Amino acid sequence: MTQKERQKRSREEIYQAALNEFGTHGYDNVNMERICGNHGISKGMMYHYYSSKDELFLLCVERTFSELKAYVEQELPRLENCTTPDAIREFFLIREAYFQSHPLQKTIFESAMLRPPKHLTESIHTLRAPIRQLNQRFIEKLVIRMPLRADLQPERVIRYLESVEPYFQNILFSYQGDCPAQDSHTMLKTAGELLDMALFGILRQDDDPDVFPAKQV
Repeated sequence: MTQKERQKRSREEIYQAALNEFGTHGYDNVNMERICGNHGISKGMMYHYYSSKDELFLLCVERTFSELKAYVEQELPRLENCTTPDAIREFFLIREAYFQSHPLQKTIFESAMLRPPKHLTESIHTLRAPIRQLNQRFIEKLVIRMPLRADLQPERVIRYLESVEPYFQNILFSYQGDCPAQDSHTMLKTAGELLDMALFGILRQDDDPDVFPAKQV
């Protein structure tokens, strides 16, 4: 084995250890000593390649974003012939399918998106740029096909859908309450209910003054 190969193996060993720790315990409960002690990594080797916990966490975040993007890109072609509502529903669920089979990455994604360390917020925002661009391209194509309300501009709808995407899983979990989905079929049905209300609203679209009181001049 060449020196370059040994270095690559050492880096991967450290990454896998960090992935396990951050993916199990989140950012706050992990430090360099814990990673070394729990995975038989010498401090000398650790600090030869990585200088801090933050550097390792951002590495895990970057790889999670990269792998998620690759998974979404692989799945998107199958949505091309879907109706617009079905395509939107499946778009949100593609990410959930990835995280169901990658629970460690799910925890890291949630730590980065929902509970980011304040001093790493800007770095995380930068690392997520490729995913944002992918999402925007897909959503823009869908919005063109959507019969929008007369008072809504496509740019606003795109911003709305983009802003919801990172938090959809938490919204879905909260919506299920005490009856979480036990299988993919139930999850799809529940996600469909949630997206139906999000996309089409919950109020009657009529002139009933009790629904839409007249504006006071």
